[in-house]
Amino acid sequence: MYSLHGYGKMTSDRVRMSAYARALRESVRPDSTVLDIGAGTGIMSLLACKFGARKVIAIEPGSAVHIAKELAAANGMADRIEFIRDVSTNVSLPERVDLIVSDLRGVLPLFRHHLPSIVDARERFLTTTGQLIPRKDRLWVALVEAVDAYAALSAGWTAVDGDFDLALLQRYLTNLRRKEECTPGQLLMAPQCWAELDYTTLTSPNVAGEVTASATRAGVAHGLCLWFDTELAENIGFSTGPGEPKSIYGRLLLPLSSPVAVEAGDAIRLKLRADLGDADYIWQWETRIGSAANPSAARADFKQSTFFGVPLALDELRRTAADYVPRLNDSARIDQFILSCLSNGLSLGEIARRTHAEFPHQFKAWQAALKWAAQVVSRYGL
Repeated sequence: MYSLHGYGKMTSDRVRMSAYARALRESVRPDSTVLDIGAGTGIMSLLACKFGARKVIAIEPGSAVHIAKELAAANGMADRIEFIRDVSTNVSLPERVDLIVSDLRGVLPLFRHHLPSIVDARERFLTTTGQLIPRKDRLWVALVEAVDAYAALSAGWTAVDGDFDLALLQRYLTNLRRKEECTPGQLLMAPQCWAELDYTTLTSPNVAGEVTASATRAGVAHGLCLWFDTELAENIGFSTGPGEPKSIYGRLLLPLSSPVAVEAGDAIRLKLRADLGDADYIWQWETRIGSAANPSAARADFKQSTFFGVPLALDELRRTAADYVPRLNDSARIDQFILSCLSNGLSLGEIARRTHAEFPHQFKAWQAALKWAAQVVSRYGL
């Protein structure tokens, strides 16, 4: 969850907020019902009310929803905004809405469960003539020269004292994505759009694309820089690309396995794929750079993935097999006991006392069990 300071940075991003405000102004009608997904401190909801919405439903899973309620009351809008503390995929609404507004992106729109949430909301909540803000995002990529960012990949390891061979770490470090700034002067090719997310029609959270280009100058390639531009409403949007004003989103760097010298005119082929896992995306990127004089001779032919950036032990992999028989650990047994007490309608204090009595070696006092029980109840209780 974001901190209050983090929400403040989002609100103070003038490019982002002015574009969203203009899109809401153009889209909201006096009889509109608006759904604000990931409402945070409720600024989008307040704007929707300001521009005349009849009703706003603000859904936010974090504690920022309490600040949103206070802001609505302070601005005389509490009677028009209904706040729901939950994720939108868990919510049912009594009526469909005319407009859904959201900004669930990270550095890129491919962020955690952003796309499934939008698809679900569109299918279950939006009227047949309803609108989405944003309507569409486009994903861009360019091969870049990024000396400092690439050096920073291993900066934490270069200070290790001793005559050790740490070269194998490079395989892990160059398969990790990084948030980095990237300027137009670092580009080694003209930017290419590798994917388009049309929120009115998309159904899958997984995205893939391939682009080809020619190197526009000589240099040393260190990675792929990714960014997006958005269409919020008709002729209203913004871009997070190189040369655009700095924003809260930033840009994403996918490093190359090793730096590659590039000559002007070299043939560049980039293939990208992002597949949603349990919590976030697994990225794959393939980079082929061929000599302009001899295209069949590759200067580089890399196949990389964030999967390779995560060290995995064999015993951890075995635990994902269909025939693996898991057993409860001590923490799970405590949680299981607390949940059984919860299902019996006991107070939190009574649950804590019984938990302390059941697991005396884990809790020196019932107050320690109370803290544990409160965390379990916050996840599973009402």
